[in-house]
Amino acid sequence: MTDFKQLELIEPILRAVAAEHYTTPTQIQARAIPVVLEGRDVLGCAQTGTGKTAAFLLPMLQRLTASPSSKKRSIRGLVLTPTRELAAQIGESCASYSQFLDLRHLVIFGGVKQNPQVRELRRGIDVLIATPGRLLDLYRQGFISFEAISFFVLDEADRMLDMGFLPDIKRVLALLPQKCQNLLFSATMPANIVNLANGFLTNPVRI
Repeated sequence: MTDFKQLELIEPILRAVAAEHYTTPTQIQARAIPVVLEGRDVLGCAQTGTGKTAAFLLPMLQRLTASPSSKKRSIRGLVLTPTRELAAQIGESCASYSQFLDLRHLVIFGGVKQNPQVRELRRGIDVLIATPGRLLDLYRQGFISFEAISFFVLDEADRMLDMGFLPDIKRVLALLPQKCQNLLFSATMPANIVNLANGFLTNPVRI
């Protein structure tokens, strides 16, 4: 794979990729993007720094653009990540990749006041990037609905489990709609990650 244009990405996303000075897709991007665009679930093993954020965000943004939200914007893409630093990084990437698209995103995490986050949620967003604690907290308060989610990414799954987030992950998975495209990315693939993946991925493509 030598060019992002060969991945069948739409023009506004290619423009955003060019603005980021990306030229050649990384291995995880070249293999994951076409599969995600097909609507398949993915079980991906990739180290941090291999470009996996673009591997899931670019096709997610394209699929969400292809089926616009009806009436008020509602959360259709959810990315769950273990730390506020990672959530912020993914949020920055999402802002770059969606700069020529009519999509709104929001990053939420704990340790800060929730009022600005709640205000943005009420305005309506398409993509939510969240840490587990704040996500479930705002859900319990009635500020977040999982009903319209069609795309879910569990990022850095091994770190999630190392940090003790398994109960929270299971709560989130139980709230997702049945018709949801699911992706799991992890730097390592021990048995507990495989077991977790087997519980919510449907016939996934392993990358």
